[in-house]
Amino acid sequence: MTSVMILTISDTRNLSDDKSGQYLVDEFRKNDVSVLDRQVVKDDVVEIQAQFLQFELAEPDLIVTNGGTGIARRDVTIPAIEPLLTTKVTGFGETFRELSYQEIGTHALASRAIAGFNYYHQLCYCLPGSTGACRTAMSNLIIPEYQHLLFERRK
Repeated sequence: MTSVMILTISDTRNLSDDKSGQYLVDEFRKNDVSVLDRQVVKDDVVEIQAQFLQFELAEPDLIVTNGGTGIARRDVTIPAIEPLLTTKVTGFGETFRELSYQEIGTHALASRAIAGFNYYHQLCYCLPGSTGACRTAMSNLIIPEYQHLLFERRK
């Protein structure tokens, strides 16, 4: 069974009011993916990287972050996670922004959502914090494709 760990990055949310993180948990479980852990950290590069690295050591197949992918000065998820990815899946971010553009128009330009593999060959997704954006990514990109991406990486 595939496993995932979910990390929400937010200065305002906690586990009890994190709707996007809970949405991700529910969707993964609906699709027979075991959710090993879910945490919330502040928009801080050190906190993000520390929790991400702890997740890596637990050896999930997937690590999914949500929040902090915009262009505001406080949005530091991408600068924190991108250096930890050894192989980028550039088509994910491109396609996510295209789908988002169809849904929300030019506001999609501010998204820096990315995907890639880390040193341990775990598939990592960095999603925006809005539940709508998480829904777009999950239903159109992640659920339909994660198994294929994992298979290809493990060849």
